[in-house]
Amino acid sequence: MRPFSPDFMFGVVPMLLPFLGVTLAVVVGTVLAGSLFGGLLAWIRMGRNTILRYVAEAYIYMIRCTPSIVMLFVVFYGLPKFCLEVFDTNINDYDKIVFVWITFILLFSAPISEVMRSAYESIDHGQYEAAVSIGLSPWQAFFHIVLPQATVTALPNFGNSVINLMKEGSLAYTIGLVDIIGKGQLIIAHHYGAYALETYLALAAIYLLLTLGVEKSFLYLEHTFSASEKIS
Repeated sequence: MRPFSPDFMFGVVPMLLPFLGVTLAVVVGTVLAGSLFGGLLAWIRMGRNTILRYVAEAYIYMIRCTPSIVMLFVVFYGLPKFCLEVFDTNINDYDKIVFVWITFILLFSAPISEVMRSAYESIDHGQYEAAVSIGLSPWQAFFHIVLPQATVTALPNFGNSVINLMKEGSLAYTIGLVDIIGKGQLIIAHHYGAYALETYLALAAIYLLLTLGVEKSFLYLEHTFSASEKIS
């Protein structure tokens, strides 16, 4: 049996890091688009249109019950077939990151919509009414009174969702996207299965640092917004 090689574990890191940008692109793109979609879902769920509210609730329930890898395969294999048969459009040649984005935007939007909705509903509506009564427009009252407080409330759960997304995004290699996990798989295959443990430990260390970075960033944002709220 081959002995464990710490030198290979440290030596493989420089080969993995150039592909970190792909991993971060998946996370950033998903967070931006998924937050917008999640905000729309939260707005629909708090709206008065009963039909749209039921549709949004059914969508959120279905997405939250679907494993990430199942959704990834459904999008990757099913979406090109759907577009070809319905719109006569061939998207098989699209970059794989497009399918990864679509998958995780759908998956990320569901829990984020609940985070946004619960944060908004935790704010006393009387503050909004008082702001409007002294002359602020509804949009001004929302952006200056409600949104800052809701942001502080939402940040911890939002940060946890981003961390979960980053970890689930590692499944992208299963459809051939070469991010840091995909590169790790290629390195292992290049060595015919050898040095798998060393490679995975190096990947675990990178994800640990990424997770700590995200966690510290959201703690900083939470403290910053909390301090500004106290000053105001």
